[in-house]
Amino acid sequence: MSWIPCPDPTPGDRTAADAIELLIVPRAVDLGEMVVRRALPSLKRQMVGPFIFFDQMGPAEFLTDQGIDVRPHPHINLATVTYLFEGQILHRDSLGTEMTIEPGAVNWMRAGRGIVHSERTSPERKHAGQKLFGIQTWMALPAAQEESDPAFVHHGADALPVVEAEGIRARVISGELLGARSPLVSPSETVYAHLQLRAGARMPVEPSFDERAVYTLSGEIDIAGDRFGPGQLLVLRPGDQILVGAVSDCEFMLFGGAPMEGPRYIWWNFVSSRLERIEQAKEEWAKGRFDTVPGDVEEFIPLPDTAGKPRRATGGVYYP
Repeated sequence: MSWIPCPDPTPGDRTAADAIELLIVPRAVDLGEMVVRRALPSLKRQMVGPFIFFDQMGPAEFLTDQGIDVRPHPHINLATVTYLFEGQILHRDSLGTEMTIEPGAVNWMRAGRGIVHSERTSPERKHAGQKLFGIQTWMALPAAQEESDPAFVHHGADALPVVEAEGIRARVISGELLGARSPLVSPSETVYAHLQLRAGARMPVEPSFDERAVYTLSGEIDIAGDRFGPGQLLVLRPGDQILVGAVSDCEFMLFGGAPMEGPRYIWWNFVSSRLERIEQAKEEWAKGRFDTVPGDVEEFIPLPDTAGKPRRATGGVYYP
């Protein structure tokens, strides 16, 4: 969860610049078991709608007796959203939840005033080995809901609507797209979807929200005459319908929402509109005042060593 500055290139094509506000190339972050690609927050952009954190996990392949072991750790004032393309993750939290997420499903965990969770590979999957590929995002909560009660919601792959038309396949994770609405109720109105396009197909991105972005996963897409390959976050300009064309068979994530009412501070696993709340959470975790995770109490991630003065980046990002 460390902040690693990385230059963010911007599109040079004039036509594409009319459609794309910012291009971000994610930076690689080594988590030990695997490397993730972190697109948000960046030095140039903190949020897209309420989405304040965007990690691509994998693709990674774990051999026998290997897997992910993200020990219990805390969150406040945010909601995590986990979506997989391949593999499984066993989620446990301090509410007593134990849920295995599989491809096409969604785990939504509201931290609110505070929650602790772990993310691991199950013993069965460790024994057999597995591939893992997915996206984890964090949504900042509206200020009025930051201290709400923690909660966990799971919707299986069969519950999330899938729309297929004219070379487009869209699974709607949150919000509404192409006339289909997800059963996931988020604290602020958003759109979040997994898109698969066959070569030659064109996907219109309506100006439903001022803040929208596309994250490319595979293949090549075209926007306003410029082409983009995998692993790029394209923040779209507000106000106009934008067409995403498939140069080849491709996959991407579409997400966004209304701008938040103000910037957020983010430090380690804590997000809040109030700096003093971050400091309070740090003290509470260091002194063991958070709830524990039933069935996963032997280990935890300690508070990072943050000797020296904290820094504040443009847009309210606060990091060690």
